Amino acid sequence: MKAAVITKFGGPDVLAIQEAPTPQPGPGQVLVRVHAAGLNRADLLQRQGKYPAPQGVVQNIPGLEFAGEVAELGPGATYWEKGDRVFGLIPGGAHAEYLAVEEGRLAAIPGGMDWVTAAAIPEVFITAFDALISQADMRNGDNVLIHAVGSGVGLAAVQIARAFGGMPFGTSRTQDKIDRAKQYGLEAGCVVDPILSQLEEFAKSKTGSRGFDVVLDLVGGPYLAASVPVLAQKGRIMLIATMAGNDVTLQLHQLLGKRAHLIGTILRARPVEEIAEVMRAVAERVVPLFGAGKLRPVIDRIFTISDIQAAHRYQESNQSFGKIVLTIP
Repeated sequence: MKAAVITKFGGPDVLAIQEAPTPQPGPGQVLVRVHAAGLNRADLLQRQGKYPAPQGVVQNIPGLEFAGEVAELGPGATYWEKGDRVFGLIPGGAHAEYLAVEEGRLAAIPGGMDWVTAAAIPEVFITAFDALISQADMRNGDNVLIHAVGSGVGLAAVQIARAFGGMPFGTSRTQDKIDRAKQYGLEAGCVVDPILSQLEEFAKSKTGSRGFDVVLDLVGGPYLAASVPVLAQKGRIMLIATMAGNDVTLQLHQLLGKRAHLIGTILRARPVEEIAEVMRAVAERVVPLFGAGKLRPVIDRIFTISDIQAAHRYQESNQSFGKIVLTIP
């Protein structure tokens, strides 16, 4: 099969389209013919040698999310049938023509949805739903602050918050991304500098003395420190990523006084049993919302897998608004 291969660690030029062995599905797995796959920051970090795939996962083929059709059943696989249209999450290897994946990592693509649209769903909407609803227990009427609101997860989180009764607010480094996010349900946004000096005044003007009940932090570093003062009582901060840095100084008395929760989360390294539980919840509570028109993937640009280097360069430019998707003919 053809695959996008990391030939060594470095910039986008280390990626090459090469022939690789087609994986064979093991017990409880299925073989999926991939038609489209999302590109994520994790793929860039893996290419740079900063975010290796978990042990036992192919190390030189990136890719965490995909859409395709079931091509073959492994021993004991009974849930899916050949030809089923599915999307899902995998710890690595999705940027290839075929992948072997556990049945529990898959969900059925809504009827009539094309491959590219389906491939833009898994990582961002599953991450947003799991963080906001399953872990932060976002309730009807909660004020939700989403850092990096113009990102793929950020835009999914805006829609998830709205669909489940929350009031989404967001931050961005540019006004353009905030204006565009309003098309997907953002209530209001704040253009921030590197230390988020504008955030406290924004919180006061939008929530009064209440603050934000849930903060979805997709950036880390100073964004985490700035989130604590704007939390509501019993507020929850969900830390998803650390693109702005791992080191942060917190005023712990603020966490104590607010009786706040700081929760770190990650999907990639979770056991397959936990991922299967998340996928069941997503299939039941999230997937129907696409058919109802309450959720819609935001796709910025589509590349063929042969243009994988250009896709990585574009992702690194920070110009994208929403998802970048690779097609795999």
